[in-house]
Amino acid sequence: MEDKTKYFVLKKKAVPEVLLKVVEAKRLLDTERAESVQEAAELVGISRSSFYKYKDDIFPFHDNAKGKTITMVIQMDDEPGVLSLVLRTIADYHANILTIHQSIPINGVASLTLSVDILPNTGDVSQMVENIEQENGIHYLKILARE
Repeated sequence: MEDKTKYFVLKKKAVPEVLLKVVEAKRLLDTERAESVQEAAELVGISRSSFYKYKDDIFPFHDNAKGKTITMVIQMDDEPGVLSLVLRTIADYHANILTIHQSIPINGVASLTLSVDILPNTGDVSQMVENIEQENGIHYLKILARE
């Protein structure tokens, strides 16, 4: 029988507000800043039924990424030091590069495909991705897969 569960990686701006509030309510419960689901739901401005409806379906990317492999493609300028910035950022977050492939640059732009092992001591993966995206010379970053 086919598994009907599918996963998607979305940028925060594409996620409906109610789902973001569910994540925040879960964080309040986990950090014991709220003693009950009712209190957490009230603090973030959602109903208890909304919390229960979505609580098992949304998680912050970094929370369930530990011990996983993330494959991403990055388009970047073919200039000295740009690749080094990407690799330094990954190292700063204590992730492990498993594979790396850079295409031959076309019109001064190279495509880089990286497979990164997310270890238990890896920092916030979503912040790592955001930091890479913000580096000078990076055109875009897309997460292709997470296993």
